Amino acid sequence: MRPLNEYGEIRGVDLRAPSREEVRDDFPKLSVILVNYKQWEETRRLAHRISASPLVSTGRAEVVIVDNHSGPNRIARQLRRREGISVRRWGRNEGFARAVNEGVRLSRGAWILLLNPDMTALPGFLEAAFAAGERLVAEDPRTGIIGFGLLDSDGKAQASTGPFPTLWSSVCRLLLSRARRKYHLRKPGRGMVPWASGCCLLIRRECLEDLGALDPDFFLYYEDVDLCRRAWDKGWAVWHEPAVTLTHHNPLHQRAVPPHLRVVTRHALLLYGQKHWPAWNNFLLRQLMRLEVVWRSWSNGNLRAKASWQALWSIISAMGRRDLKLAREILEDLLESSTNPYGRDERAAA
Repeated sequence: MRPLNEYGEIRGVDLRAPSREEVRDDFPKLSVILVNYKQWEETRRLAHRISASPLVSTGRAEVVIVDNHSGPNRIARQLRRREGISVRRWGRNEGFARAVNEGVRLSRGAWILLLNPDMTALPGFLEAAFAAGERLVAEDPRTGIIGFGLLDSDGKAQASTGPFPTLWSSVCRLLLSRARRKYHLRKPGRGMVPWASGCCLLIRRECLEDLGALDPDFFLYYEDVDLCRRAWDKGWAVWHEPAVTLTHHNPLHQRAVPPHLRVVTRHALLLYGQKHWPAWNNFLLRQLMRLEVVWRSWSNGNLRAKASWQALWSIISAMGRRDLKLAREILEDLLESSTNPYGRDERAAA
């Protein structure tokens, strides 16, 4: 067995993704990517369940775990020793999009399956997801991205698709309950959708290469919506296949959201708007967010909360100057200053 370095990589071996010319028949057909942040037990449970699939045991699928600087943990060492699983550990939290891109770089499958650690996949899920992908490509060669049916812990259907955000819809959703802010509540059947949730997303490598991967400027949230929008813009199709299901235990709208996490979501929306909306929409969004900062700073006397809203004000100003790098740095500084950047129940791949 070749020695591993501190990140779980084989020393002296180039783990870059293979080019199309280098892809061999003995390479996995499917690569499952899990992004972990201080959620090792959930990651272990899901990785074990996935790796028990015949697709993994026969070498037709692999599991790639990217850890966003969760600190030392015995589970990481145990996972490295399990057949079909590789672990990449980073020295800092790079956010969800960059971690996914690293997992894609290290993977070899023609299909990429993104899964949140807080998922429960029943036996046969991996085979059903892979078969659905192959079937949809045969039906529609434009198929590039596929979302599946999500269930709450109690078995109820969970919204996992939606229309593309607009300024009007984004403002209106701020007036709704948190459970209704991001997702379109109508239950879609099998068919094409604007976007599907990144907590469980099957992507053709060919599509991902064409799009240039997930946008690394997103730290957390909206990177899935942005990916699907870019896919449609380049002629790919996004599908929803509700017949294939798994359980998502901790969606964002069911958790308490601390102020600094609200800043993360606002940063993501500002970035999405800057990429896809006209300039006047972005100007209005920034002004509305400034009003939110003033109101929340006045209504919440907590010093930590005030620091979060002050950081958002600075992010808004940086985005107004189109200084994405500075906006990202301000966000990362805020998260690093927090004792728990995602809140008690927050997940790196929510």
